Amino acid sequence: MTTPTVDATQELAAFLRTRRERLDPDEVGLPARRRSRRTPGLRREEVAELAGVSVDYVVRLEQGRGLRPSVDVLEALSRALRLDPDERTYVFDLAGQRRPGDTGGPATTAAATLARLVTDLSPLPAMVLNHRYDILSWNREMAELLVDFATLPPSRRNSMWMCLMHPRTREYYVDRERVVREGVAHLRAAWAAHPEDRGLADLIVEFSTRDEQFARMWAERDVKVKGRGRKVMRHPEAGEISVDFEVLTPVQDLDQRVVIYRPADDASRSALARLSAG
Repeated sequence: MTTPTVDATQELAAFLRTRRERLDPDEVGLPARRRSRRTPGLRREEVAELAGVSVDYVVRLEQGRGLRPSVDVLEALSRALRLDPDERTYVFDLAGQRRPGDTGGPATTAAATLARLVTDLSPLPAMVLNHRYDILSWNREMAELLVDFATLPPSRRNSMWMCLMHPRTREYYVDRERVVREGVAHLRAAWAAHPEDRGLADLIVEFSTRDEQFARMWAERDVKVKGRGRKVMRHPEAGEISVDFEVLTPVQDLDQRVVIYRPADDASRSALARLSAG
């Protein structure tokens, strides 16, 4: 399988097509057409009308013919296609219109202050990730809840790899389908924002090759960066545990995220306390 480094022009073309095909004309206030539609979603001319651009421009964009849309055109297309904030950011990244970030490569070690913060957050489970989902630092409570990360090779300290491949944690989540889907949507956004990251591209190849569910969801081109939510886990010793998670991005370390788990109910609070005491 070919490593999917970002061909931004072709990916932008494919993404715009999929979003056009998902829209119902009624949702965007277009008048009903008398003749039946042979393809799902909006027609190119309808997108062009909504965005205020020519039909030929939309055709060339969807054919990946080397156009570099301006910020104004991207804004108009985002409105026409009803893109949510994460999808809009994805389109801007692909078009090279987002302010470039640090191109020095992904963080491979946690900032010292973040590593201390994770320790200070005990007894709440906490860890530091980079945009690839590599686990850079963690506290004892997170290791007790998930797995002893110190026993894993550094290349396998990756929360998405653990969810897909690790023999203990791959069946850990009660709603595994949703957890995987959210992870895929995050990685697709990271893939567009970090086209230079060969390691991320290699991870995507590995996941797509070895996990049918990941490959199917990757092909759907969902884009979403989820900063908070709930996960329900089946711990082999403590039983079912529900946690609310929060993801924080430090202003001075934009490639690092602090992930904090809080018990979602009294039973989960007691279960985490038992793990911490052990």
